[in-house]
Amino acid sequence: MTPVARWLGRVEYEPTWRAMQRLTDTRTSETADEFWFLEHPPVFTLGLAGNDAHVLMAGDIPVVRIDRGGQVTYHGPGQLVVYPLVDVKRLGIGVRALVTALETAIIDAVAELGVSAYPRPEAPGVYVNGRKLASIGLRIRRGATYHGLALNVDMDLEPFTRINPCGYEGLEVTALSHLAPPITVSTMAARLLPHLARTLKLPESPVWASAPDQSA
Repeated sequence: MTPVARWLGRVEYEPTWRAMQRLTDTRTSETADEFWFLEHPPVFTLGLAGNDAHVLMAGDIPVVRIDRGGQVTYHGPGQLVVYPLVDVKRLGIGVRALVTALETAIIDAVAELGVSAYPRPEAPGVYVNGRKLASIGLRIRRGATYHGLALNVDMDLEPFTRINPCGYEGLEVTALSHLAPPITVSTMAARLLPHLARTLKLPESPVWASAPDQSA
């Protein structure tokens, strides 16, 4: 079955999380994989085993404890969030291969913009000159994955100073707007999708059910 890609725009965190859970819990072996591309309003999310101490000063930004792995991260406007809702059992890949595929897709996509990025085996995500450009946090349930990746495109990075990003004290973050010519979140979504299809070795290329406006 052909995978489906959806551009959701800017959507609230918790209803989107619950929708991911519902799709995961009701899918069958015949359910097509989906890729949700979106932005969230400001929110901190803390993983299942996350330590509250890594939230230094949330201020007016809500903190939501969720069911992915990892510690605390921040989502906000100007950040591209991608939720690959993929049957990993059907694809025949494990967690490590899945993380590597997501990292590689990001690295290859930003390379097209002239940005040299890399992974760190001990700390999942994508980095540029020691600063974190993208985070990855996943949950696998019933042989399928939800949650996903967050790529800083053109956003206010100040909220990251209110946490220890991904549980690392003093970890600095960066965004594509600091590294490359201007690009919108929606355009980056369209650029990233074919790389995800390639690195995940999908048998068919995803088709946009609702496509991002690349002129925005």
